[in-house]
Amino acid sequence: MITTPRFDGGHPIDPDAQKMWRQAARFSAVGLELGVAILIGYLLGAWLDKRLGTQPYLMMLCLLLGIAAGFRSLMRAARLGRPR
Repeated sequence: MITTPRFDGGHPIDPDAQKMWRQAARFSAVGLELGVAILIGYLLGAWLDKRLGTQPYLMMLCLLLGIAAGFRSLMRAARLGRPR
């Protein structure tokens, strides 16, 4: 009989603990998503400003769009994490 290796020391994993770890991983990614969305918005706006000579207007617009996208992700995660 072939068995898959277990990395938990051979003990069964509690389903509640699995759920907790899944939620922790999802919520820890929210901060990263927020930061990346803001950074992408800023960099895209700065690049467009440099190419089009519209400094600092497109940078500010894209930065605001990045902030909005990041907070949208944050609100979605908060809504999904609510207990029912």
